[in-house]
Amino acid sequence: MLMNFFSTLLLALPLSSIAKDPVIAKPVALQCEYLLNPIGIDATKPRLSWSMADTRQDAKQTAYRIVVGKDSVAVSKKRGTSWDSGKITSANRLVNYTGEPLTAFSKYFWTIELWDKNGKLAGKAPVASFETGMMTADPWKGSWISDGNDINKRPAPYFRKVFEPKKQVRSARAYIAAAGLYELYLNGKKVGNHRLDPMYTRFDKRNLYVSYDVTAQLLKGSNAIGVLLGNGWYNHQAIAVWNFDKAAWRARPAFCMNLRITYTDGTTATIVSDADWKTSLSPIVSNNIYTAEHYDFRREQAGWNTVDFDDHKWEPVVVRKAPSDLVVSQAMQPVRNVEEIPVKSMKKLDDTTYVFDLGRNISGVTKIRIKGEEGTIVRLKHGERLYANGRVDLSNIDVYYRPKDQTDPFQTDILTLSGKGDLEFMPKFNYKGFQYVEVTSNRPVQLTKESITGYFMHSDVASKGSISSSNPLIDRLWWATNNSYLSNLMGYPTDCPQREKNGWTGDGHFAIETGLFNFDGITIYEKWLADHRDEQKPNGVLPDIIPTGGWGYGTANGTDWTSTIAIIPWNIYLFYGDSQLLADSYDSMKKYVDYITQISPKGLTTFGRGDWVPVKSKSDLEYTSSTYYFVDATILAKTARILHKHADYDHYRKLADQIKAAINGKYFNAETGIYASGVQTELSVALQWGLVPEIHKAKVAENLAKRVAADGMHLDVGVLGAKAILNALSDNGQAETAYRLAAQDTYPSWGWWIVNGATTLYENWDIKAERDISLNHMMFGEIGGWFFKGLGGIHPDEQYPGFKRIQLRPNFVRGLDHFKAVHESPYGKIISDWKRTGNKVRYMITIPPNSDAVVSFPVDDGKKVYRNGKVIAPKITLGAGVYQFEIV
Repeated sequence: MLMNFFSTLLLALPLSSIAKDPVIAKPVALQCEYLLNPIGIDATKPRLSWSMADTRQDAKQTAYRIVVGKDSVAVSKKRGTSWDSGKITSANRLVNYTGEPLTAFSKYFWTIELWDKNGKLAGKAPVASFETGMMTADPWKGSWISDGNDINKRPAPYFRKVFEPKKQVRSARAYIAAAGLYELYLNGKKVGNHRLDPMYTRFDKRNLYVSYDVTAQLLKGSNAIGVLLGNGWYNHQAIAVWNFDKAAWRARPAFCMNLRITYTDGTTATIVSDADWKTSLSPIVSNNIYTAEHYDFRREQAGWNTVDFDDHKWEPVVVRKAPSDLVVSQAMQPVRNVEEIPVKSMKKLDDTTYVFDLGRNISGVTKIRIKGEEGTIVRLKHGERLYANGRVDLSNIDVYYRPKDQTDPFQTDILTLSGKGDLEFMPKFNYKGFQYVEVTSNRPVQLTKESITGYFMHSDVASKGSISSSNPLIDRLWWATNNSYLSNLMGYPTDCPQREKNGWTGDGHFAIETGLFNFDGITIYEKWLADHRDEQKPNGVLPDIIPTGGWGYGTANGTDWTSTIAIIPWNIYLFYGDSQLLADSYDSMKKYVDYITQISPKGLTTFGRGDWVPVKSKSDLEYTSSTYYFVDATILAKTARILHKHADYDHYRKLADQIKAAINGKYFNAETGIYASGVQTELSVALQWGLVPEIHKAKVAENLAKRVAADGMHLDVGVLGAKAILNALSDNGQAETAYRLAAQDTYPSWGWWIVNGATTLYENWDIKAERDISLNHMMFGEIGGWFFKGLGGIHPDEQYPGFKRIQLRPNFVRGLDHFKAVHESPYGKIISDWKRTGNKVRYMITIPPNSDAVVSFPVDDGKKVYRNGKVIAPKITLGAGVYQFEIV
C-alpha cells in the first residue's frame, strides 16, 4: 500500500524534480598547435583549441576555463599548477597558453570546462596533453655528423651506435634533425611511420627536427641506434633547369640527434650523435628525390642496426658545422604512405617486360616483390601515359631533366638482385607521380599482378569536407581535384609530383580555398609561409618557387604568383579565425607591397607572369598584375587593422584605393561594363577581387555570362581566370552559367579531362598539347572549393572569421536535382543540403554549436521561402541547430 502511494507521488511530479537535466553539451576535439597530443612543441605560448558538441538549437558556449599542469590526475580534477585561466566569460574556442613559463622536455596535461547557453557546466572534457621539445638551441647536446664523402658520392650512408641505459627507464624521446632525409631505427626497427623527414626548407637558414616517443622500443641492456641518410633536396645530384644542384647550402647529408632518457628515479641521460658513431655505405647506391632510387641487394648488411652486428670494418664519422643557426621543431602533419593501391591490371609483353596499371594517377612509390638470379638488373619506370605499343611514355614529364649521362634515368628505380629468394623493395628517399609502372629486366623474371603495390604518399592531413550531388561528373571532378591537391602536398604545396615537385607560389594560392574546404592544412601552410620569410630578399622580392636553391628571382616572379605572402595568411584567418600567421607574415607582406610600390609608383605594374596556359585569348599583363597588387594592398590594410596598426591601416587602405582607381581609370569602360578587351579572364578577375564598383557589378557579370555564351558555353581562361570565373559568376547573379561551365564535358572544360579518363587535374585544357601537359597539376584546382561556395553556398565571414558566423548563399541551379556540401569548421560540422522535387526545393542546413549563420535564399521568379509552413524573409540570421526550408 505504501509502495503504491510513493509510485503515484513520483508519477505526479515533473521529471525535473526527480532527476537532474541530462548533460547534453561537452567539450571535444582538444588540440595544441592544431595537433592531437603533440610532442616536440617549441612554442612558448602554444595555441589551445577545442569545439563544443551540443545538438540543441542555439547551442553556444558562454564561458570556459582551462587548466594546465604536469600531473594528469590533478588536471582531471581541475587542479593545474602551470595555468588555471579561471572562468572566462567568452565564446572563444582558440586561446594562447599564458601560464607559468614552459620548460623544455616537459609533458603538460590540460583540460577545459565549458558553460553552455543556459550558463550550466557542460559535460566533462577528456584530458589532453602536449609535450615541449628543445624550445631553444641550448639543449642540443649532439654534434652534426656525416660520413665526410664528396657531394657527388652516390651511395647513401648508414650510421650506428650501441648504448646501454644505466637505470630503469621511465620514458625516452628521440630528437633528430637532418640536412637531407633520414630514417631512424632502434634495435632493428624503424621509428615511426613518417616518410621524407624532415620537410624541405631553406637549409642554410632553418632546419627542422622531429620528435619521437621511443620508450617502447628501448630494451633492457644494450640497444642499437641506426640512421640512414638520403640526399633529399639538400644534396641534389640531378641536374634540371631550376639549378637544384647549385644550391648555396649543398653538402653531403648530415644529422644531429639527442636520445633523451628519463629514468624512474627522475634523473636523465642523453645519448647523442658524436665522433663515437660509425658509418658505412648502404645498398642504396643512388638516391635522388627528383629522379629515383637505385638499390643493390648484394650490398645489404643484415642486422646493421642491431646490437650484435659486427661493425669493425665501418669507418669513423666526421663532425661538421651545423647547416644553419636555427633548428626548430617540425610541428606539422607528416608525409606518410596514406593509401595502399593494388594494381588494377597487368600486361606481360614478354619474359622481361611487364606493364602495371594502378587505375589512377598518384604521388608516391611502388613496392615490388621479386626474385631472380644474382646480378639481374630490374628497372621500374613510372609514368602517366602509355605509348601506342603499351609501354610507359615519359615524354610529358621528363622535359626539364638535364642529365649528364644515362646512369640515373627519370622516375626509374633500378634494382640489382642478390639471388637470395624473395626480395622486396620500396624507395625510402624518393617519390614519383605516376599511374603506370613498366618493369624490365636483363634476364627473365616471373611477375604477377600482385608483385607491385602502389602507395599514395602525401602530407597526412585530415579530411574536412565532402560533397555529393545528382551529377556523377561533378562528384568525380571533386574527387579528382582532391587527388591532385593531395598529390601536391609534400610538407609544402607543389605544382606536380613528377616533372618538377616545385613549390610554385601561384599554384599554391590558386588552390588555397579548395585545400581548406576539404582538408585540415593549416600546419602545412604555416610551415610554407615560414619558408617564404626565409626566401624573401631584403628588398621584399620573393621567388616563384619556394623553397628554392636560388632559382626564381627573375623578372616575372610578380604579384600574380607571389601574392601567396598575403593571400594564404588571409585565407588561414578566414577559415580558422586565427590571426597568428597574419602577424608572423605582416612584415614580409609590408616589404613586398612596398617593393611593388617602389617599382610601380603610379599604381599599375607589369610585374607578373600573366594568365598562364590560357585556352586561346590572352589577357593584359599590366591589368592582371595590377589586380593582384590591389589584392595584396587590400589584405595588408585589413591585416594592419586586425593587428591594431592604425597608421599602416590608413596608409595601405589609401594605397589600395589608388591602385583600384588607376586600374579602373585605364581598363574599365563604365558605359559598356567591360574590363580591358572583355575576355573571360579580364571580366572575371575584376569581379572576383573587388575592382568593380557596386553599381556596375550586375552589368559586368552579365557581360561575362554573355562572353561565356559567345565562347560556346566553354572556358577561355588560363590559371588566373580559372581561379576567378566560377566565383565571379555565381556571386553576382549568374550561377546558372557558372554551373554549366563546371558541368561541361566537352573541350575545353574540367569535365573534358574526366570523360577522357582523368583521375587528377591536368596542366593543360588541351589533352593533346605538345607542352605543359603534366597529368597531375593543381593550378586549375579552384573548382574544388567553388563547389562548396557556388553550389553549397558556404562562405566564411571576415568580420567573424573561422566560421564563427557563416554566410550561406546556396544556388539551386537547373541541371542538378540534389547537392550536399559538408565542411568541418573549427566550431563543428556545417551542412548545406538541397534537393529539388518538381518546382519545389527542400533546403536543409546544419549550423554548428557556438556559431551562427546569415542565410540568403535565391528566390527569383516570384518564389517564396517557407519554414514550418510559414513564409519567412529571403534573408535571415539563425543560431546553431538543424533547419529545414522549402522554396516554392
